[in-house]
Amino acid sequence: MDDRRYVPVGRVGRPHGLDGAFVVERGSSDSRRYDVGATLYVDGQPATVTVSRRGGGNRRVIKLDRPVERGAALTVPAEELPPPDPGHFYVFQLVGLDVVDDAGERVGSVQDVLEGVANDNLVLDSGVLVPMIEDAVLDVDLAAGRVVIAPDYAD
Repeated sequence: MDDRRYVPVGRVGRPHGLDGAFVVERGSSDSRRYDVGATLYVDGQPATVTVSRRGGGNRRVIKLDRPVERGAALTVPAEELPPPDPGHFYVFQLVGLDVVDDAGERVGSVQDVLEGVANDNLVLDSGVLVPMIEDAVLDVDLAAGRVVIAPDYAD
């Protein structure tokens, strides 16, 4: 079994047409991930993109060289991702981090990151949403495995 860490770059959505193509849901902003010939992984197994086009609403539509289940995660090995710009992070780097307030009191852990219009939001296991703005997120320390937030955003 391949022990690489895989990062989601989309999800198999509804069928599009009769050729086995489907809409990519929650797709990566890096459209090269879906170029013809690109390799994506589904359930840890490689699949090659054989068709790539834009569907209605400018959504990405692809077909893979093998059938895949609707709802399956489309992933790539983490080591294939370019390093993020300073002060930016991949969602997979944030999920699971402990969240503490500026006094060091544990508030919870990051369960997900929701994309927003003005800013993204950390979703904590308590259900609290923390906006990813300077006033709310004081520090992200990947090495220490924690996010420090301002006390006003802990509830």
